[in-house]
Amino acid sequence: MKFHTEYLWFNTQKRREYIRITGQVRDACRKSGIKEGMILVSAMHITAGVYVNDNESGIIMDMDQMLESLAPFGPDYFHHRTGEDNGDAHLKSLLLHHQVIVPITNGDLDLGPWQDIFYAEFDGQRKKRVIIKVMGE
Repeated sequence: MKFHTEYLWFNTQKRREYIRITGQVRDACRKSGIKEGMILVSAMHITAGVYVNDNESGIIMDMDQMLESLAPFGPDYFHHRTGEDNGDAHLKSLLLHHQVIVPITNGDLDLGPWQDIFYAEFDGQRKKRVIIKVMGE
């Protein structure tokens, strides 16, 4: 079994952003030379997430509204007693999750016809990263 590791770095302009990263993940997959296996894409921060869904602005807005309704930005989090102001970002990350695993078939991502990979930032405007770990033969 072979392994290949790459990192993506982000410094978002806003506190909350959704960034399509399918192309960068596909590039890492192809560079790895792995033909059959899987690829792990994982946010390395507790206030960010990685998910697979449709690259359509309406679903992204719907998802953002759902996350905001379940974990609204505001002062009423126990976490804020530590001096932080990002309690909502921690919860939004839990709701989306911090990583995905995508199959690799014939040397490429084996995604469905409408599936794309996204990085979700919930406490942005500073440097963050994602690890891409390709595993297989």
